[in-house]
Amino acid sequence: MDAGAVTLLREILASTGWIERTREFGLALRSTRSPGGLLVVGTPEEEPWHLTAHLSDEARLSDLPQLAPTLVRWAPAPGAPAHLRVGLERIERAGRGETLFVVTEERAPEALLERVSDARRTGATILALDGGDRELEGLAHDALTVPGHAPLSFDGAQHLVSAAAGEVTNRRPGLRDRLARLLERVNGPHLDD
Repeated sequence: MDAGAVTLLREILASTGWIERTREFGLALRSTRSPGGLLVVGTPEEEPWHLTAHLSDEARLSDLPQLAPTLVRWAPAPGAPAHLRVGLERIERAGRGETLFVVTEERAPEALLERVSDARRTGATILALDGGDRELEGLAHDALTVPGHAPLSFDGAQHLVSAAAGEVTNRRPGLRDRLARLLERVNGPHLDD
């Protein structure tokens, strides 16, 4: 999905609350303190390569080095390039100032949930983009859930989040904006029938 398609998707979803929520979530991804400290992991069946590539592009284009992701893989090939050889043991070393970003449309496997719990205990920020996994959401500091009836696909949500993470704005949200986001978090995004 190119920038034009993301813009069109934003226009289509403008009245749904999804744009604001993905922007808020994108900002949360930027809280990582150092390049490579944004750890992106999926499931053994679905590794988030595409999202990781988009975040890498956004980090470079927006001059936000802390947004440069590290793809954490379940079974990296020994002869793979260094950036594709990062295994699950990297999650064990996650700590303060780092973010573990779990991306899965399906239920997270127990082995991943255990590692997420450990990373949270050692001080890493846990973010999740998921399809409704209550157990994963319970471990996350912030989660963006894309249910099956959402007005956008899971892939579309990934594109909106990565684009939002790279947005550079000069305006800090005011009290009204923060209260609106809090209400949306409590009630969920507004969906028109």
